[in-house]
Amino acid sequence: MKKTNLKKLYKLISDYNLDGYIVPKNDSFFTEQVKHDRLQLITNFSGSAGLAVILKKKNYLFVDSRYTIQAKLESSKNFKIVKIHEKLPKNEFINIKLGFDPNLFTYNQLNYLFGKKIKLLPIKLNLIDHIFKTKEILDKPFYSLPTSATGESHKKKINLISSYLKKKNADFLYVSSPENVAWLLNIRGFDTPFSPLPNCSLILSKNKKFYLITKKYKIKNLLRIKKLFLKQFIEEKNFKKLIDNLSGKKFIVDGKTLSVFNENIIKSKFLIINRIDPCYIFKARKNTTEIKNMIQSHIADGVALTKFIFWIKNLKNKLITEIEAEKKLENFRKKNKNYLYPSFNTIAGTGSNGAIVHYRASKKTNKIIKKKDIFLCDSGGQYKYGTTDVTRTICFDKQPKNIRDIFTLVLKGHIAVATSNIIKNDTGKKLDFHARKFLKKYKLDYGHGTGHGVGYFLNVHEGPQSISKFNQIKLQEGMILSNEPGYYKEGKFGIRIENLIYIVKQNKKLFFKNLTLAPIDKDLINYKLLNDKEKNYLLNYHLLVYSKISKYLNKIEKKWLIKNL
Repeated sequence: MKKTNLKKLYKLISDYNLDGYIVPKNDSFFTEQVKHDRLQLITNFSGSAGLAVILKKKNYLFVDSRYTIQAKLESSKNFKIVKIHEKLPKNEFINIKLGFDPNLFTYNQLNYLFGKKIKLLPIKLNLIDHIFKTKEILDKPFYSLPTSATGESHKKKINLISSYLKKKNADFLYVSSPENVAWLLNIRGFDTPFSPLPNCSLILSKNKKFYLITKKYKIKNLLRIKKLFLKQFIEEKNFKKLIDNLSGKKFIVDGKTLSVFNENIIKSKFLIINRIDPCYIFKARKNTTEIKNMIQSHIADGVALTKFIFWIKNLKNKLITEIEAEKKLENFRKKNKNYLYPSFNTIAGTGSNGAIVHYRASKKTNKIIKKKDIFLCDSGGQYKYGTTDVTRTICFDKQPKNIRDIFTLVLKGHIAVATSNIIKNDTGKKLDFHARKFLKKYKLDYGHGTGHGVGYFLNVHEGPQSISKFNQIKLQEGMILSNEPGYYKEGKFGIRIENLIYIVKQNKKLFFKNLTLAPIDKDLINYKLLNDKEKNYLLNYHLLVYSKISKYLNKIEKKWLIKNL
């Protein structure tokens, strides 16, 4: 990001008679991963969540606690870094006029972030696009998943949503989130870097008629495979025309991904009666086929990660960098025929870089992994068919007692979540308390949620369920979550232990089972801090890992894994 680009933006702000301009991270589909990252272009901040407010004399970058260190390193030269979890824009500014792109914000976002005392002016021209002119990249067409991969046909899912609409006395559902369209129609695409998302939206009537809204070239495979009709597809530019031609009165929409621009079009003719897309909760409850395929994906991923852990712990005197370690892990994953690509940017941070929660190694930050440091590696893959996400913290030499103690406290929280009584702890908020309680006895904590929902061959971050201080969604059979407590000492080290877990129902009881299959580094554990129940959990977990992946390891790797039991 060059200072001259900020000067160009200041001029545009003046030309539109504004005090400032708002730049979000998301694109018009409100996905976490974007190919055209306007926020990074103007701020240099590469994290996956953030918001810039650029005024004529001062610039602000709002980020949550996961990104405060990273934002300082990447953007503090030209931006004031504000912790959004401590101070919202509406508490920072008053009586100013800010411009925004109505395609990139929802009314929910604007009300929450800016309140009523800031005047917001929609600007049809995106000012960042005016400065950074880019050519449109034509991505590949969408493709269809077989029922053997999804477990349910798209017709069955449409029937489900149709029944829901009738029950709610609604005429239409506007599915504005691509991940929900992907689930509903059993399709995938190539429109984001790490998820097989098809960037599109959909309108479904209570009578099961639907219109897929996307670019025409994207649907050529669907016409042939799903035997759909061309009249069921609408170009994005014809959205208003489609709305004008629909007959009915009531719409259900998704308040999280319905842009201000499109909401105004819908409200010009229809009454919005609900802002929760039911696809989220239906999609979150994975069926038996999806769970079965996720288990297979995690066996493949566990083999790759275990081979990597063995390799990196047995390097002896050879020095490697974070980027070299990242590439090596990717090469292990590539050996499986069903592996497609990473499910997010790998976080490979040694020493002080491990303290940056969502760190990404670059030529500028790349460090040699030293024997005395601990190494945090958070990575995942998209497989055919399944999505993985796993973090292991690894050491190469005996660590000081304080680091082993903290690692063990994190492990105790991890085990507490994995062994929780879900009938009693039936929300992510309740589980989050148990994950943190051991650290909090020593006045320690971490600034991110304990776990997020995970998609099935979709987004690695998926709602509505999560394990956090605020999430009150009831946990249900078939839901998949991450279990990842941690601790970070700025400028020193980072610790995180993450497995994916899924909810099983048996004898009217709900409990977690592990999906992730990779050893936890026993060299970092202070066993004096573990009780017998925790020690038994750890032994049984490592026995499970060995039973599932040992046949894919060579003799030396097997012998090493047995020693880790």
